[in-house]
Amino acid sequence: MTKVIINGTFDIVHLGHLHLLQYARSFPDSYVYVLIDGDDRVKLLKGQDRPINNEYERKFLLESLKFVDRVDLFYSDEELEELIKAYDPDVMVKGSDYKNRPIIGADYCKKIAFYDYISGYSTTKKIQSIVDR
Repeated sequence: MTKVIINGTFDIVHLGHLHLLQYARSFPDSYVYVLIDGDDRVKLLKGQDRPINNEYERKFLLESLKFVDRVDLFYSDEELEELIKAYDPDVMVKGSDYKNRPIIGADYCKKIAFYDYISGYSTTKKIQSIVDR
């Protein structure tokens, strides 16, 4: 089994997220573990008007996807790092926008695999397109 880990907010799941998760599933005999930011952490990182979907909704949605085996929440960098360390992943999947940036928990992963960012897809852009209508 290939233990794959991925983390993020996954506030409004869009096509870019789905392709990222599909890529995570593509490793041989993969088990995909997704860690998502808790609501309080999202507010700190992205502002008081986020998340759009609360942590329960985001967790349930991700658990419902065929690319995902398990989902847990984290509320701090330290908790994220401890969850990654405990899982001992073979692969951590990150979007290509994380190349040359510090990655929390990278020291506990055998490999970091970058997925090419799909231009035009982001939760922030999706929210703005809804506001602009």
